[in-house]
Amino acid sequence: MTAVVLVIDTATPAVTAAVVRRGAGPGELLAERVTRDPRAHAECLTPNVLGALVDAALRMGDLDAVVVGCGPGPFTGLRVGMATAAAYGHALGIPVHGVCSLDGIGGQTRGDVLVVTDARRREVYWARYRDGRRTGGPAVAALADVDTAGLTAVAGSPEHAAQVGVPVVGPEYPSPLALVGAVPDWEAEPDPLVPLYLRRPDAKTLAERGLR
Repeated sequence: MTAVVLVIDTATPAVTAAVVRRGAGPGELLAERVTRDPRAHAECLTPNVLGALVDAALRMGDLDAVVVGCGPGPFTGLRVGMATAAAYGHALGIPVHGVCSLDGIGGQTRGDVLVVTDARRREVYWARYRDGRRTGGPAVAALADVDTAGLTAVAGSPEHAAQVGVPVVGPEYPSPLALVGAVPDWEAEPDPLVPLYLRRPDAKTLAERGLR
């Protein structure tokens, strides 16, 4: 059975919105709009969603489901993407499936691959994959503390991947088809959306700062 899926990911500097027709096999990418700007998630996401629908010659009412990357990623970016996905799902009465954003990168790789994305603070978000299936992570750590034994390649952030010492392969950002492929069970009721922050946000309450 085919279905038209809206795909959203804001866990990296790539603000991604895409429309995928899911069916037998890997699915078909009907349209994709990507803006690479780590500071423009809120400004770019909705225009990208609307633009992708126009490019696919579809309307909101044609959507059957939403898939959204739940991180790991920065607090603000994830909040924008996940809140937007939840709003579309509620308004249209369609299911919203949350998946690990790193699976949108690692799911396209072969061999023993490490995926890394920028976590700031001189750290990376990482996960390990074997032939496209996650075998470790997601987690956050300094790159020097990530186990790289047995790797055949590294993908994700080029700046960080180049420091690992094994061949660097693409992709740099999550792929809509790989994000759709990361949904474990399309027939089951989706779990509640849970962001993979992996650490507390920089902002703290007065109580947390010991001021009350």
